[in-house]
Amino acid sequence: MITQQHRVYPNLYKDSVSLMAVSSALMAVPEIQAASVVMATDTNRENLQNAGLADVTDANVNDLLVVVRGEDAACEEALTLADRLLAEQPVDDSGAGTAQGRPSTSLRLAVAADPSANLALISVPGPYAAAEALKALKLGLNAMIFSDNMPIESEVEVKQYATEHELLVMGPDCGTALINGIPLGFANVVRRGRIGVVGASGTGMQEITSRIHQLGAGVSQAIGTGGHDLSSQVGGLSTLHALRSLGADDDTDVIVLVSKPPAPEVASVVLEVARNLSTPVVVMFVGAGDRAQTDEQLHTASTLAEAADLAVVLLNGTPPELGAIPAAQLPLPMAVQDRLREVASRVSNSQRYLRGIYSGGTFCYEAQALSQAYGIHAHSNTPVTGNPVLEDIWTSREHTIIDMGDDDFTRGRAHPMIDPTLRDERLLAEAEDPSTAVLLFDVVLGYGAADDPTSHLLEVLERARSLASAAGRSLTLLAHVCGTDEDPQSRKTVVAALEAAGVFVSDSNAQAAQMAGFLVSQIAASTNSGELTKPGKK
Repeated sequence: MITQQHRVYPNLYKDSVSLMAVSSALMAVPEIQAASVVMATDTNRENLQNAGLADVTDANVNDLLVVVRGEDAACEEALTLADRLLAEQPVDDSGAGTAQGRPSTSLRLAVAADPSANLALISVPGPYAAAEALKALKLGLNAMIFSDNMPIESEVEVKQYATEHELLVMGPDCGTALINGIPLGFANVVRRGRIGVVGASGTGMQEITSRIHQLGAGVSQAIGTGGHDLSSQVGGLSTLHALRSLGADDDTDVIVLVSKPPAPEVASVVLEVARNLSTPVVVMFVGAGDRAQTDEQLHTASTLAEAADLAVVLLNGTPPELGAIPAAQLPLPMAVQDRLREVASRVSNSQRYLRGIYSGGTFCYEAQALSQAYGIHAHSNTPVTGNPVLEDIWTSREHTIIDMGDDDFTRGRAHPMIDPTLRDERLLAEAEDPSTAVLLFDVVLGYGAADDPTSHLLEVLERARSLASAAGRSLTLLAHVCGTDEDPQSRKTVVAALEAAGVFVSDSNAQAAQMAGFLVSQIAASTNSGELTKPGKK
């Protein structure tokens, strides 16, 4: 019998990264349909209701709340597991065992215990994050704010204080950073080197830093700024600080700046600062076209992969070599075009649409922008300029490319990079749709991501191909794996498993999107339908 059960842990606080990890572990319990582990704030409780989990009335904002839905016995097992996981003490990375005697009740005590500390990582509910960040800054600490949903006026206040006191704020909603070689949040294992990265984009930074590593170079620092930093309200305060800091850093010879399109007036200020640095800067505004003009100081990239390639060229003076297809080459090489034409010839008459299912928001954005070059204006929950909004995020319409890491999908659930269950369910649903011709998706590796990202995915892909084959359809699977061979999951191992399952795995997200766009355009041409969805098409 399917039931919902919950458990309240009074006055217990755990940071959001820990809570997402526990949620993922509970979701792995057989016969569990949904699980959420959150602080019992009003917002989180509302999110639970929106996610289809009933409201819990016996918890307050200082309590930790675990809610599970599934078979009776499975719910009991999941709650017992939650008891154990939430009771576990942190382990000392030195291997000495459980950490002992470390201050945990205040930032002031922590600084007193270790005066050399200069960075605070803040991961509390958004409404409280600004107060904690200001405490850290007033103690002379730089801050990485993992928390999201901080009010914009609070972000401005925190960053203005930091700027006045020559301190750095990464975030809010900063999910990725590499500081002095240490991965923070969702980050990959890359070698140290002389290329610095500044990004208002988490997965964008992961793509660039991973590719830099794959090309044999390394990263000095990768500084996340938070997705709102280049808005007109915030004015790029953290981006400007990071650019100037890396420009003055003796260990950084090249800088990469990556972001979704910034506010035009903010872009002008940021690019002017970049031009006046002594260090060359590669600029990549995802989906914005050429906002920066290439000259001796600024070098504009059209894709995330090309940004990494240009940085390595500037560092070494020689073009990099990685894979068979250049990151931003249009059109694709003839050998690849011929292969895709052959694939297009095998689809059934009903198949015509591209379905992109992403866990990385920037990958979703880049795929949409690149698909437009092939006449594809996909519906999306996070559309680029010129693409229509997907009215029902749970149901694809014509060409659709969605970001399943967006808040609409993650309310009451772990992010799909941690727990890919919801992503896998959507892939299977798209495969069952007789109009789907191409499934395009990402697999993001590194710290914070699922320990085994392919265990359930491979089963889903096998079932998807079997369903399509039984219905007389030929389903094309295209993927990009973001990460390095040094990551805990090993990119080489994941790529081999996907290719063995019949997936076309590309060297970059841009390459995968271009292949998908070309393939769909060939399908349209071969059926003489010409139906590449235009904005607003009914």
